[in-house]
Amino acid sequence: MNQRDAYARAWNELLTRFLPFADVASADLPLKRLLRLSLFQVSVGMAIVLLNGTLNRVLVVEMGVSAWLVALMVSLPLVFAPLRALIGHRSDYHHSAFGLRRVPYLWMGSLLQFGGFAIMPFALVLLSDDVNKLHVLGQIFSALAFLLVGAGLHTTQTAGLALATDLAPEDARPRVVALLYVTLLVGMVVSALLFGRLLEDFDQGKLISVVQGAAVATIVFNLIALWKQEAVDLKRAAQAEERPPFGEAWRDFIQGGQSGRLLIVVGLGTAGFSMQDILLEPFGGQVLHLSVANTTALTAIMAGGTLLAFGLAGRFLGRGGDPYRVASLGVLAGLFAFAAVIAAAALDSAWVFRTGAGLIGFGGGLFSVGTLIAAMALAEREHRGLALGAWGAVQATASGAAIAVGGALKDVVAGLAAHHDSFGLAIGASSIGYGFVYSTEILLLLVSLPVILPLALRATARPAMGDVRIRLDQMP
Repeated sequence: MNQRDAYARAWNELLTRFLPFADVASADLPLKRLLRLSLFQVSVGMAIVLLNGTLNRVLVVEMGVSAWLVALMVSLPLVFAPLRALIGHRSDYHHSAFGLRRVPYLWMGSLLQFGGFAIMPFALVLLSDDVNKLHVLGQIFSALAFLLVGAGLHTTQTAGLALATDLAPEDARPRVVALLYVTLLVGMVVSALLFGRLLEDFDQGKLISVVQGAAVATIVFNLIALWKQEAVDLKRAAQAEERPPFGEAWRDFIQGGQSGRLLIVVGLGTAGFSMQDILLEPFGGQVLHLSVANTTALTAIMAGGTLLAFGLAGRFLGRGGDPYRVASLGVLAGLFAFAAVIAAAALDSAWVFRTGAGLIGFGGGLFSVGTLIAAMALAEREHRGLALGAWGAVQATASGAAIAVGGALKDVVAGLAAHHDSFGLAIGASSIGYGFVYSTEILLLLVSLPVILPLALRATARPAMGDVRIRLDQMP
């Protein structure tokens, strides 16, 4: 064996051991092609971090924009989240000159993202100067920019995931989609670190450069991702497939009750895990008095817990495990996670708090991948895009609504506690506000258990979804 073969074997072993769901690669869909396709998830992750993380903080702290206006801007992309099911349905039956179905939607989503990022930095500069006569234009074009990016990322992600299911072998489709969500998480972590580094010494010129760089990266990543992924089908181009009305397709998808039950679980569980999304770091600073560096590290802790969950779920499902049981375990982990976070305030323990944060990421990861694979398992060929779109629509809508409600609940309860002795001021009004939100999340997860447990208990062991290992001859 020469040195090149030794390196190849080592690389192969590393991927199969540490990249969750990587064993779905096959001769027809080699790992190199699969990872190239996953670049659209990197662009989506980059957009999510830029909108919900970087710009959220920069606009309020460094540029002095009102917090309510920033919250409104950040929430605008959620306007398009409920349309993901419709986007997926239309891509299932799309008719084009070359017989392409998913690529036109991927490309259109990419252009929408690019357009939003292209006009965003200059609109934000106008928005930050409230004495400028063009301030109203800053508000209008900032809203337009956020709307375009939101429409683009939802369109791109729905069509891209549906394309992945078209390319993958039937028994591996759900786990291919799960692998793409691993790359989404990795893209978010890398983007967060990169944006934080580039904007460490903030000025408006650097912000413009970063947002414009994100626009260029979106086009580059998505072009590489979709290049030669979907085959030209002249037969399909010559004879358009009749597209049933969306309402009829939706009724077909949810008939039998299991799809509807699953979407209810997705909504309840996602809300339960997401309500704390913008509260965990402030909780660590205000209640436990942690430094900025310590609270920033929570992102890495939660991401680590999520990646661990993906890895364990991949092994379990690869051996024939049931996705409903994976999702149920995620809900149970979430109950312990939020209980630990609440206990951390009473114990004044940073380590208990960090443990709870890690468990939130772990439980959320198990829940997301379990429900995603369950949704894919329910989808027939003609409803793949619809299934992924429905899952994504419910998840994104529930997450956005829960984040908004969580912030409002925290402020309202903390305000009431500050003015009424009956709340028990001895433990602090701020702590009561956070604790109420975390308790609400526990309640939401508890409510989701009776809905998902019958599906998990009724599940039977399935054949392992692929036992294919990755070899270098599968990587052209």
